[in-house]
Amino acid sequence: MIFRKSLGYLVFLVLISSTCKKAAGDNGSIATGPANLIITANVSSTGDGAVAFAATAENAVSYVFEFGNGDIKTVASGVINYQYVSVGTNTYSVTVTASSGNGLTTKKSIQVTVTVQPPGSTLVWADEFNTDGTPDPSKWGYDIGTGSGGWGNNELEYYTSRPENVIVQNGVLKIKAIKENYSGSAYTSARILSKNKFAFTYGKVEVRAKLPAGIGTWPAIWLLGSDIDTNGWPNCGETDIMEHRGSELNKIFGTLHYPGHSGSNANGNTKVITNATTEFHVYRLDWTAGSLNIYVDDQLYHTVANSAAIPFNHNFFFILNVAMGGNFAGSVDPLFSNSTMEVDYIRVYK
Repeated sequence: MIFRKSLGYLVFLVLISSTCKKAAGDNGSIATGPANLIITANVSSTGDGAVAFAATAENAVSYVFEFGNGDIKTVASGVINYQYVSVGTNTYSVTVTASSGNGLTTKKSIQVTVTVQPPGSTLVWADEFNTDGTPDPSKWGYDIGTGSGGWGNNELEYYTSRPENVIVQNGVLKIKAIKENYSGSAYTSARILSKNKFAFTYGKVEVRAKLPAGIGTWPAIWLLGSDIDTNGWPNCGETDIMEHRGSELNKIFGTLHYPGHSGSNANGNTKVITNATTEFHVYRLDWTAGSLNIYVDDQLYHTVANSAAIPFNHNFFFILNVAMGGNFAGSVDPLFSNSTMEVDYIRVYK
């Protein structure tokens, strides 16, 4: 009797042991879950909300990221670039669940502080004109000459790169138009451009400038499509952030030129301000895939709806110049001797 009971008890133990092993793993071995879960987060310093996450764990085959804002993503590699969009500085509890693929998981959380700047507040390019001498050659080149008959506008000046016509002094860029006989022209001036040095698509542009005085002067702060050499004008598009003619003192023009709306048929508007030639004002463009908005001193005065039908969805470069006479500015005052456009800064934000 004793022997039978002992034998039955041993058989019962063997059955239990065999059942437990099979439940633990399909191959009869004990299953192993993820271990040593490590999470790293590299937060962008540019204020764009980007964070590069990486999670690693032994025996893990996939990772579930909960980003602390309701968004959840599964990543097999454990590596993901994520972008937060809530403006301001926010701290998120980010949880990662690592899975070994056999139903076993491990979980860990970290705190991540992210700053998202408002749209149009991240500076991506600028010239503060703080170094005396010639304009920064890494940012600016020159158009030289008359442009085969006045750059298409019957202008009267000859553009040079001489310090008499363009120079940085005392923290400002100075473009000076001068009445003088020079290479067959009655006036000289300068036209600098960022072509092949800097171009961009979309963003906020701010230019703080004081304009030249005198009937016949034509200062301009503008953008031209980078495909001008292959696509031509007006197909490339043109955005005039600021134009002014001395015959209409203090009247600021903001204008877009493109097929169907170019030259005298351009898409533009005007804003009358005070002291355009004696004080600095900020001329601004807000450019997105949805619209182009032109301001002076934060006053919006012209809006154009953007779309794929018009050429304002590719790179443009800057031009700063002071023209004399021509189709837009008209006749020059015979008493004109010289006048200068001063630019304190030019900035591009994204």
